[in-house]
Amino acid sequence: MDGVLKSWAVPKGLPTEPGIKRLAVQVDDHPLSYIDFEGMIPEGMYGAGKVEIWDKGTYTLRYRSTDKIEFTLHGKKLKGNYLIIKFKGNNNWLLFKKKS
Repeated sequence: MDGVLKSWAVPKGLPTEPGIKRLAVQVDDHPLSYIDFEGMIPEGMYGAGKVEIWDKGTYTLRYRSTDKIEFTLHGKKLKGNYLIIKFKGNNNWLLFKKKS
């Protein structure tokens, strides 16, 4: 989106069923060249730890404003309609799967 990989940390993982809401903390955008990166980021570096690709696919953007994004995931593991809504004044968002 916008020529970068938009990124959120979702500590409890993406919801796979409607009705489950998850905290999603927006983190720095990543360059598109990172799309296939897997490996270790050394301790003391931003994002330190193991990086692995858990799922891969595409998405369809349904709606976007400054505080709301609706999209459909077409992944190998994750599929379906999702909504992410920003809390006012910070990088915290609420993420949930919508009923189809």
